[in-house]
Amino acid sequence: MKQFFRSYYLTPRVYGGLGLLIAMFILAYVVPWLFYPAEILTYLFLVAIVGDSLVLFLNKKGITAERICAEKFSNGDENLVKLVLESRFNFPVQATVYDELPEQFQIRDHEFHTTLKPLEPIELSYNLRPVKRGSYQFGIINVLVASPAGLVRRRFQLGTERAIAVYPSFVQMRKYELLAISNQLKEFGVKKIRRIGNNMEFEQIKNYVSGDDYRKVNWKATARKGHLMVNQYQEEKSQQVYSVIDKGRVMQQPFEGLSLLDYSVNSSLAISNIALKKGDKAGIVTFQDKVNSMLPASNRNMQLNLILEHLYKQKTAYKESDFSRLYITLKRKVNQRALVLLYTNFESLSSMRRQLPSMRKIAQQHLLVCIFFENTEVDGLINTSANDIEDVYTKGIAEQLVFEKKQIVKELKSHGIHTILTPPKELSVNTINKYLELKSRGLI
Repeated sequence: MKQFFRSYYLTPRVYGGLGLLIAMFILAYVVPWLFYPAEILTYLFLVAIVGDSLVLFLNKKGITAERICAEKFSNGDENLVKLVLESRFNFPVQATVYDELPEQFQIRDHEFHTTLKPLEPIELSYNLRPVKRGSYQFGIINVLVASPAGLVRRRFQLGTERAIAVYPSFVQMRKYELLAISNQLKEFGVKKIRRIGNNMEFEQIKNYVSGDDYRKVNWKATARKGHLMVNQYQEEKSQQVYSVIDKGRVMQQPFEGLSLLDYSVNSSLAISNIALKKGDKAGIVTFQDKVNSMLPASNRNMQLNLILEHLYKQKTAYKESDFSRLYITLKRKVNQRALVLLYTNFESLSSMRRQLPSMRKIAQQHLLVCIFFENTEVDGLINTSANDIEDVYTKGIAEQLVFEKKQIVKELKSHGIHTILTPPKELSVNTINKYLELKSRGLI
């Protein structure tokens, strides 16, 4: 009985009808002959409600529902969720569907309105974009159904609760893998990259594709085939590529929902996958006030899965980052010269100069690339027009911040440290381009 009352809802039509009947009884004090029609209508209305209730509640298996989605969600990307519903009633019913979404999304108005016909499955779909890694708990599927009379609604609680793990963006990883292998990253609006493999050890002659170095055209083979052919040389392999992620408080700044830390985690997964595909060894280092974790560089079969699991659990304690601890760890545990991709963020020259001595020591032993972020919101302030004195000051400060970022790049380069200053959204593609460029120049 308790379950019955929890599932039983009267629709607005019932309350409207009751209001009309009450009005008729009130008027009956002035117009006595209205009393009997009002009484008859009341009984008929109650019979209609009871009949509608019986029609909905006598069928115990009225509705079935199932949620279909991936076991893992990709952080920062659109993830598809499907709801499959089927009606076991003998007549069409109006259904309102509420899927209990994980609390992390903070979505309060997620609902579907549809008509379910007898024994005809219907599919409802929607996308979710998580912005934090971790475990997301889906609840049950609530379906409110009403008969054509529309006087009573019955609630069905269907499906099961389910936990979904949100991992670093494996969608981006796959996308950039295909683009890097086909040399099509330039289609995303970035600079044209050099073709990998300037080593002089010959491998094969192949068809020319867009982006190949024209200096490698094999004119004899071109004359024989009737179209451009180029020489391909073997690339250097088994080089160590470490993605080093700063997890300090400077990396918690959000852009479009994702923190800089999550952008860095997504990029680290993408570049590690590319490095492994190119025959190099990929590894991960994370640090704050101390080095928190280290996954040694390797190119074994399970390395990408190990990297994915390693990145999934990374969090920050909002502490000040200690680059000297990072230098000591790399010196002790990475004996071979490696490409070190350091994901961090500097907002001022003074903050960079505090860490510069440690970065210079790392650059003496490894090929260091310092990756930090443009403040796109500040760029937006620069492009707005100034209408008063306050706007003038705001634009002036914004331009100063942008200029200081450029000064950081200039000073790092003067000390032999490669740099990438990038908008957060373009982090992965710019990092992959830098890796391919350094590899083509034979620096790693």
